[in-house]
This record gives sequence, C-alpha cells and structure tokens, in this order.
Amino acid sequence: MSTQPKILWRPSEDVIKNSNLVKYSRWLCEVHNVCIEFTEDPLKNVSIYDRLWRWSVDNLELFWETIWQFFGIISHSPYDKVLEPKTMPGARWFIGARLNYAEHVFRAARWGEEAVVYVREDGVRRSLTWDQLYRQVSSLAHWLRSVGVGKGDRVGAYVSQVPEAIVALLATASIGAIWVGVGAELAPRAVIDRFSALQPKVLIAVDAYPYRGRVFDKYGDVEQIVNSVPSIERVVVIPNMRGSVELKLNKPVHDWNEVTKQRGLRLTYEPMETNDPLWVLFTSGTTGIPKPVVHSHGGVLLEAYKVGLHMDYKPTDKFTWYTTPSWMMWNFTVDALLYGTTVLFYDGDPTARNFEPFWEITEKEGLTILGLSAPYIHAAMKSTIEPGRQFNLKTLREIGSTAAPLSPQGFEWVYAKVKEDVWLAPISGGTDVVSAFVGGCPVLPVWEGEMQCRWLGAAVNVYNEEGKPVTNEVGELVLEKPMPSMPIYFWGDKDYTWYRESYFSMFPGVWRHGDWTMITDRGTVIITGRSDSTIKRRGIRIGTLDIYKVVESLPEVTGSLAIEVKNKLILLVALKPGLQLTEELKRKINDALRSQLGPYYIADYIIQVPDIPMTRNYKKLEVPIRKVLMGWPVDKAVNINAVLNPEAFYAVLEALKPYLEEIMKE
Repeated sequence: MSTQPKILWRPSEDVIKNSNLVKYSRWLCEVHNVCIEFTEDPLKNVSIYDRLWRWSVDNLELFWETIWQFFGIISHSPYDKVLEPKTMPGARWFIGARLNYAEHVFRAARWGEEAVVYVREDGVRRSLTWDQLYRQVSSLAHWLRSVGVGKGDRVGAYVSQVPEAIVALLATASIGAIWVGVGAELAPRAVIDRFSALQPKVLIAVDAYPYRGRVFDKYGDVEQIVNSVPSIERVVVIPNMRGSVELKLNKPVHDWNEVTKQRGLRLTYEPMETNDPLWVLFTSGTTGIPKPVVHSHGGVLLEAYKVGLHMDYKPTDKFTWYTTPSWMMWNFTVDALLYGTTVLFYDGDPTARNFEPFWEITEKEGLTILGLSAPYIHAAMKSTIEPGRQFNLKTLREIGSTAAPLSPQGFEWVYAKVKEDVWLAPISGGTDVVSAFVGGCPVLPVWEGEMQCRWLGAAVNVYNEEGKPVTNEVGELVLEKPMPSMPIYFWGDKDYTWYRESYFSMFPGVWRHGDWTMITDRGTVIITGRSDSTIKRRGIRIGTLDIYKVVESLPEVTGSLAIEVKNKLILLVALKPGLQLTEELKRKINDALRSQLGPYYIADYIIQVPDIPMTRNYKKLEVPIRKVLMGWPVDKAVNINAVLNPEAFYAVLEALKPYLEEIMKE
C-alpha cells in the first residue's frame, strides 16, 4: 500500500520468545521438519508468519494433525482419516476418534487455584477453585444421569454470568448431552423460540440478576418458558440473588445446592465421536429465525487450542470478555480453561459509573487479558474516563475487541488513554465457528486500525464481485477450505438446505461470511462492516465503518447509523445530552464526510435519534431499518426479542416517519 498506518505496538523479545506460537513453530520444526522460525524482530516476522499461515492452509490436514499432536488430544480410540469429505458443508474431521471436551478442561486443572471468578455490580464476588469446579461438575453430572439425561439429550440453560453456568456446561458435556445456553437477559418469547426446536429435558435457570442498579427477577419468565416448552421435565434453580429457592411450578423444581452437594464422586467422560454435538449456539436472529448452530466436541476443542496460539493464553493469565451467555464470546471465554487460564465473568452494566467497572476489576483482580467490544470502546471515547490515569493497570498485557470493526481512533484511544505498552488484538469471526477468522498474533506489530493477521488453519480470502481474490482492495470475506469448528449442521437441517443458503449461495463451494473486508499486502485485515449494509455511491462501495469513523469523531455525536435506500444516504445520529441537530451541525457533519470521504458520501438526510439500536451482540441494526424503509412489516424485518434496546429501534422508526414519502420517491 502507498501509505502505511502507524505502528502502535511491537512485541518485546520476551513476549515473542515465550509465546505459544513460537513454542509450536519450534516443535513443528523438530517433529515434522517444517522449519518456519520466528525472529526477535516483529517486522521481520510479518513475512515469516505469512509463510506459516500459507503452509497451514495449503497443508490443511497436516496442520490440524499437528494441532492434535502438539496439544496431546486425549482420544479413546484412534482416528482413521483426518478429513473426509473435504467439501463444505459436510466436512468431517478425525473420523473414528472418540474424545470429550470436558475431559480436556480438567486435564489443565491447577488444583487449589481459582478457575472461575464471578464479580457482580453490587460488589459481590464469588469464585470456584479447580477442586470446587471438579466436585460440582461431578455431582451435577451424576444427578443429570440419575434423572435420565444421557448422550444426545439437551440441557437448556437460562443464565446470567454466574459460575454455575460453567459447571452446568461441563457436566452436560461430560455425559455426552448437548448444551443449549441462552442469557437471562433474553425475553421469554426469544427463549421459547430457541428451546422449542431443541426440546431440552432439563432447564437450569438463574433466579435473578443485577443490571444498572435493578434486580431482574426471572421466576415469572422461567414459569412462562416451562409452560411453553413441554419437553422440559424438571428445573434446577441457581439461587443468585435470593438465599433460597421458592419457585413453584407444575414440574419438579430443584435447588442447585441440592443437586451439586454430593462429594467424593469421580467424574467420568462419555467418549464422543469427534463430530458429535457439544452445544447449540444461536445467531443474533435480528432479521429472521436465529440459526441454531451445532458445534462438535472435536471441532471446538481443536479450534480452541489453536485460538490459544493467537491469544497466547497462559496458566498464569486471568481473562474476561464483555459478553453474555447468549453470545459465542461467552463460550470463547470458557474455552480458555483448556489452557489452565482463570476466567472471570461480570454480572452488571459495564458502562455504569462512567465506564469504570471493567477497569476497576482489572486493577482489583489483576486481569491480564481484557476483552471488550468496539461499541464499548467507541462509547468510552466519548466519555471522560481515562482508565490508565484512574486505575493501576500494571497486570494488563492484552486487550481484545470484537462485535464490530474498531476504528483507527479506537486504537489510538487505547494507546493514549488506557496503556502505552499493551497488545491491542481485535478479532473477527462469528457464532458460526465459535471463533475468529482473523485477529491477533503475539509475534507481529499492531498497525493502527488493522487486525494483525489471518489465523492459522483459516483459509481466509477476499473476493471481488467477479469472485476473484484481491489484495489491497475491499471485497467479500470468504473461507475457501473447511475448519473443524464450522457448524456440523443447523439443528433440524441435516440435508444442509438452510446451511447452503446461509453461506454458499454467492460463491459455490466457498463460504461467504458477509463481511466487507480488505487484506493488505502486509497480511493485515481491515473489516469495514457487513457486506449486506455497505453503501454504494456512483458505483463505488464503502463499508459503513468508514462513515462512522468520520461522523463519530465529531464531539457532538455519540453514535451514528448509516443506510442507503433508493440511492439516498440516510444518516441517523445520536447526540450528546441536551444537544439538538441544527442546520449548522448538519453542515458540519456533511463537510467532514465530504473532506474525508469525498463528495459522493455526503448524507442526503441527517436525522436525530435518541439512541442507536443494536443487537444483543452489540451490532448496529442497519439491515432491519433498511428493510422497514423498503416496506417490510416490522415483525418480518426484525426479531424485536433479539434487540438490546428495542425502545431505540421504535424511536428510529418514529424519527424516520416524516421523511418516508420523500425518501421512497425514485
């Protein structure tokens, strides 16, 4: 590229030398004679990493076999083939092997040390040591078997960030049952939609959770769910905000403390085929039925170990991510237990008290890895918080970001206001693979506004509209070869009809992910938004992030959302409290767009709204709003139960009403 962005961070010699990736590359040379060795110079490592990445996707089966060997996968029977067939969808991995996800978690146990930490916004702190985690998982697994839950049965969970959720997931996995977890923040209708198809036998539910100083009681919601999902035979209640369980239903109700009280039980692991289901995750479901994505024991396990090469997890790390159990980042965080890493979960509003909670937790708990979302960082930039000045962040070595593209200004804010010497590693992937395709790498520099690399074993490319690979040019992010953690199927869609429509309709045999992306000649990756919400003006397409970077850099603007309808660019803006959108401010916004993006990208309409509507995964509702403008009924354009702030969505529709007739004119 003609001009390179600034390098904001370089890993030190020690970081590179002690990274999991360097240990793996040395082992690869010793054991397989594949000698691609890194140097102490991060810039020299750019071309070296590119060689390793290309080797990993050109030799896909050997690469995943080396992950299997390097991490010492415990298999109760040998595999016959690494990959058969090699097509998407339908690829099957390590055929013949039998293993269990939960067994590998406890292999990493650091007995006596904390495994899971729970912090609540009201100051409550609870934790489970590895010993306590093992005992509770053993006890719950024994109880589940005793009430008739076995291999292939579903265990539903309606939980907040409580540590009991991890116990329940591991107990479910250990007996070969299938975990179907959703966050307690979801409305009952959304939960019923998800559970109805899955038919869980047992429901594990939290009694209540705190958020923004309120306690959200869940008893009424649990009753509604149980009455609407007849497959649920019994309910286990986790007493989080109450001292005891007082829920009365027409099905047996059990107290969590009762079903996990047995001691001295040995945990046994049901040997599962590599491609047997481990859990079902749901896509956000804002524009249709949430896709019930089924992942396998072996696929998740292999991908999670590989992720640790990029995230560089260590047993000494303490790690959290801003998430909820409805979102794959919760599962992604749990996966770090495979490295012996301590995982922390926060129940509450992370934006409370001027965005202080996560930084306070980092100082008090000694967090080493903090995962945030781009919308969180962009919102914090608009506040007065200066985390590096207000808190002691000496333990913090890595910051993750996901959910939306992080702007260059977001990168700069982290290095200016959080910490100068911190590894900022945004990632991008999806619920679909319960991982990332692109993201951080501990041996490479961080360039402003860019993700460091394509991850190993992920055959990521960018195609133009003709379906040809391009570099230094924006196009569709695609995956050209299978990954082990791809969905084995969508629940109820075993002939892959829905699956094919979702990913393979644009480029036959190639996974189109739906992100508008550029891969630079340095191998870094820039995502500018969802490709179904890109803006096309005079034949030139740009991602919505390009617009947001400009508009949200203005001090008056707290958030924005851009859509294109009938060749008109409509810009919705949320302003600082007390401000009104004047003609002068409209001119200022359009002048900024004209000078930074060009005359094609000035907005035809700039409309003030109270707040920007988002999914529960913190993505802006560009597509649903565009659909409503195009005449779709609201209930067909959006699943309101999947929206984080429904009132903001309805407020946007109200704000657009006076302009509808004019906008829709050709």
